[in-house]
Amino acid sequence: MRNLLNFLLKYDYWLLFVFLEVVSFILLFRFNSYQGSVFFTSANRIAGNIYEVASEITSYFGLHTVNRDLVRRNVELELQVESLSKALKAYTRDTTEVEKNYKDVLADYSIYPAQVVNNSLTHVDNYITINKGSADSICAEMGVVSGNGIVGIVYQTSAHYAIVLPVLNSKSSISCKIRRTDYFGSLKWSGGSSLYAWLRDIPRHSEFSLGDTVVTSGHSAVFPEGIPVGMVDDIMDSHDGLSYVLKVKLFTDFARLNDVNVISARGQSEQAVLEDNIK
Repeated sequence: MRNLLNFLLKYDYWLLFVFLEVVSFILLFRFNSYQGSVFFTSANRIAGNIYEVASEITSYFGLHTVNRDLVRRNVELELQVESLSKALKAYTRDTTEVEKNYKDVLADYSIYPAQVVNNSLTHVDNYITINKGSADSICAEMGVVSGNGIVGIVYQTSAHYAIVLPVLNSKSSISCKIRRTDYFGSLKWSGGSSLYAWLRDIPRHSEFSLGDTVVTSGHSAVFPEGIPVGMVDDIMDSHDGLSYVLKVKLFTDFARLNDVNVISARGQSEQAVLEDNIK
């Protein structure tokens, strides 16, 4: 209390000055219409700016949910485009069949959104961890894709997490094809840049060119046909000279990977068991 009294006595003139200033401004803006109008206009403008900034901040933090929904929607649209392209070729004049195909395009697939919680890029054998596991119906041998293209294959799961074997792993081998001509091979990664992988075992008689789009072939139980993979960036001969090796620039940017989707085809486990029996 003594310190407070000493403070008031020491700065009494300043405190009196501030008090009189406040009273003066109150009287000025309250009993003068012009000054009052200016004050309230300025106050409303400041309040509006504050509300605008608050709205922008709220919208920014809401972008995460929007981005996750867009990734899921992009995957669905890619599947629809591939299926509709086939339908249009086979049923050019039969619009009823095309419409039915559009409605049924996703009937054979289940899509589970997930987020990347751990990711590596600089090793020979990289791995990705996602925040969904067996409790979320995720199991091994399911395909994983991003909004731009293929990511990898689920390798192991726990209750709430899963390890993904990405394209950027020396053990990864995914059947892919040239979308324009349907010639297929195996997509592999041999280290180096995370932007490129190699499509091997392309026959010598196959037709392709730089810039062609590479997609999944659908020749396995993991990925449906037509998931985007990348674009042909370079062409070279294999070591034995019996086939071509295509350098593929991947559509998925693994350095910025965040939201992904796990794809499960109905009947996938049955096909996998049958194929394992002959290995």
